[in-house]
Amino acid sequence: MPRLFRLNGTIQHYGWGGYEYIPQLLGLENKLHQPFAEYWLGAHDRGPAEIILPDGAIQLLDQFIGQQPEILGRPVQEIFGGLPYLFKVLDVREMLSIQVHPSRQEAKKGFERENALGIPLEAANRNYKDTNHKPEVMVALTEFWLLHGFLPEEQLIRVIREVPELRILEGMFTREGYFGLYKMVMEWEETALKKLLDPLIARIVPAYREGRLHPEDPAYWCARALAEGICSPEHPDRGMLSIYFFNLVHLMPGEGIFQGAGVPHAYLEGRNMELMANSDNVLRGGLTTKYVDVPELLRHVRFTETIPQILTGDSISGSVEKKYTCPVPDFVLSRIHLQNKEKYRHLSTSADILVVISGSVLVQGSGKLDLHKGQAMIAFCGEEYEITGQQESLIFQAAVP
Repeated sequence: MPRLFRLNGTIQHYGWGGYEYIPQLLGLENKLHQPFAEYWLGAHDRGPAEIILPDGAIQLLDQFIGQQPEILGRPVQEIFGGLPYLFKVLDVREMLSIQVHPSRQEAKKGFERENALGIPLEAANRNYKDTNHKPEVMVALTEFWLLHGFLPEEQLIRVIREVPELRILEGMFTREGYFGLYKMVMEWEETALKKLLDPLIARIVPAYREGRLHPEDPAYWCARALAEGICSPEHPDRGMLSIYFFNLVHLMPGEGIFQGAGVPHAYLEGRNMELMANSDNVLRGGLTTKYVDVPELLRHVRFTETIPQILTGDSISGSVEKKYTCPVPDFVLSRIHLQNKEKYRHLSTSADILVVISGSVLVQGSGKLDLHKGQAMIAFCGEEYEITGQQESLIFQAAVP
């Protein structure tokens, strides 16, 4: 039975996406000038990929796996009950909302609680869409900016003191730490929030328009949120303050970061590969017009300092593969860089999904695939395959560790 197939992903046209990168990657024209935000490669029911069978027939990946779950390998099928990850290409043109993801245990409780309350799965005020956690790892394809966890205490105090409008927050942070500070800001009435933010907005927006702010400065992103219409001066967004509270991380191509349960984060700009547990559970904390459930959010945020751990990948197979190992059993991400005629061999122990970001390769196993820029494949449990570069090529691989 063949276990090596070509795969077509699903495009998500979210409003924050870019207009050029993903269409160019996939060889598509964007005649309607739609935003192309994400390209999904997985079996998520909101956008399953298409698997191309040897006879040319097309089947949805979730259905294909559901009909023969043993193709994932017995351990993965018994532990996860399906493909445990979702693989994505992202093009972040506009800032995404601040998010926190629950642990698996809390996701199960939250999902059952909202079901008992009769909240429809697609309701705007629904927090939990499934019973799974949603850890995620990303690797930058271009320079990439994001928010990631609370600043260390000394740095946060320095920021509060240096930004005139924030100085009134120092006493609260000194007395009650991260939880007290964040809770106060998130629960503030809009009039109090507006009173604090109005002078800040009046100061930073002209500086942004005149090009006097730089991405290393939280004020740049705060003003940009206003310029992009994500936030409104008339109805200030609490997430604007979080930009000052969180680590502002700048990644270069090939660098990555892992987001675990409870770590507040937000993507700001850039293109990346993202690999996550197969879940849609998101608790939002601002920079959005979507539902923000403050009490539920406060239950899940990790109120501790975060020292960003930048991942550069562990070298495997000489210089060919960089593996970005994460502290979860759901997934592992690899970056494979092949020169012309250079080879990479691998044995799939569950289901590997690979996508060619640049170049072209020949894949040989139980079948043979010529893959070019933007094309993808899946190799199921027991498939031993060899990839040969037809020119210098960059590939990303999602797998189960």
